[in-house]
Amino acid sequence: MSLRRILRRIKIFDTTLRDGEQCPGASMNKEEKLTVARQLAKLNVDIIEAGFPIASEDDFEGVKLIAQEVKGSVIAGLARARKEDIERAADAVSSAERSRIHTFIATSEIHMLRKLKMSREEVLEAAVAAVKIARQFTDDVEFSAEDASRSDMDFLCTVIEAAIKAGAATINIPDTVGYALPAEFGELISQIINKVPNIDKAVISVHCHNDLGLAVANSLSAVLAGAGQVECTINGIGERAGNASLEEVVMALKTRGQFFNADTNINTHEIYKASRMVSTITGMVVQPNKAIVGANAFAHEAGIHQDGLLKDKRTYEIMTPESVGISTHKLVLGKHSGRHAFKNKLSEMGFSLTDEEINKAFERFKRVADQKKEVFEEDIDAIVTDEIYRIPERYVLKHIYVESGSDTTPTATVELEIEGTSIKNVSAGDGPVDATYRTIKTITETASHLLSYEVKAITGGTDAFGEVTVRLEEGGRTVVGQGADTDIIVASAKAYLNALNRLAYKKGGVKY
Repeated sequence: MSLRRILRRIKIFDTTLRDGEQCPGASMNKEEKLTVARQLAKLNVDIIEAGFPIASEDDFEGVKLIAQEVKGSVIAGLARARKEDIERAADAVSSAERSRIHTFIATSEIHMLRKLKMSREEVLEAAVAAVKIARQFTDDVEFSAEDASRSDMDFLCTVIEAAIKAGAATINIPDTVGYALPAEFGELISQIINKVPNIDKAVISVHCHNDLGLAVANSLSAVLAGAGQVECTINGIGERAGNASLEEVVMALKTRGQFFNADTNINTHEIYKASRMVSTITGMVVQPNKAIVGANAFAHEAGIHQDGLLKDKRTYEIMTPESVGISTHKLVLGKHSGRHAFKNKLSEMGFSLTDEEINKAFERFKRVADQKKEVFEEDIDAIVTDEIYRIPERYVLKHIYVESGSDTTPTATVELEIEGTSIKNVSAGDGPVDATYRTIKTITETASHLLSYEVKAITGGTDAFGEVTVRLEEGGRTVVGQGADTDIIVASAKAYLNALNRLAYKKGGVKY
């Protein structure tokens, strides 16, 4: 009888709240960050990089709040190799059950010469000093050699050896600009293992960007070569083309664990919920053909495929939708359902809401149930996200009335409440949405520009919940807003106002 191999456990370091949030328009306030962090803890993520504390007061407060409230995962704060950065990060994560300070400095010639304007000797000295300072606050220190994949191998190994000697327990090898190819990145990890004499005293981590679409492939090549930690984000969001996608890395290891001789501790049944939550809060729409969590990931249209699935699902599915938390559409509640049943359903779906939040969501549910014959889990998810996880509003939609038709000039009458005062106006437009947006723009006197407008149905049928995502820009600031409703015009208005509220928050015009 052959014995099944004991698989290595790969740590998952989630940086959705730090690197992911740096994606243009995807910034989150501290309450939104806390919501995502709680879901990451449900995912059983090993390390949550909660932010870059010295970047702003709001970022500091967000990391501090997560450190205080979120249990189970290690809470990490990022810091440049500077004393003030490290002290700020240490302060932010000090109340965590388990904390980590993640400090970094670039080691490639182009970064040292052009960006840092430092010599190799100065970079080496700064790296060692940073790790030593961080060790004064915690035993769990991670050091990153930024742009490692374009660094001189001998110098990179020298810095890594010195950082470990100074006390770093994790060494991160970033492919900062997504330049590496899988074979060479795996070879880079192998060389580090072979050339750094004290590498056995640290966990090798990798942080790959997706500029060439190879972030997941490079991360998995590193695991094959001996890396013990992968840094990634939900839905792969992040700067430029994004980061390695957590769900893709995790499910690749789960599905092909024997090949990689590795697996993770991730609760995969929470993946889809995490994906939906991050998409809704950031406004970063998940493409339909996205692996694991895209709308088409488990959809089969070809007749041959459908025939095979009916005979045995394994013919065309290498994993089940249920394994990542995707349930089939089913009727769960209706207009006759009471508050108690609604509360139980929320609990089944993994929501932990206060009584006040439940009441607010229930009121919206009853309105939706009166409009729809069937209410699905996806609808309830949209209701909770739309009602509970929205930033406090400066601009509140009170009333909207739209006239439109083939022989009628579209007009929209909109009433908003702005800081306690109701203001109503009417405008015409090229269509009902355009008329609505023109009216809102007149009332709010916004100087913002609409960059994009997207709409999709959450569930099937003509009474489906519509979800609208807009992207606005003003004065160099880009924000994303989302809204959901059975009425697509109302959803459009909510999305636009959500984006305007985010702009007000970024400009400091609203206190949250």
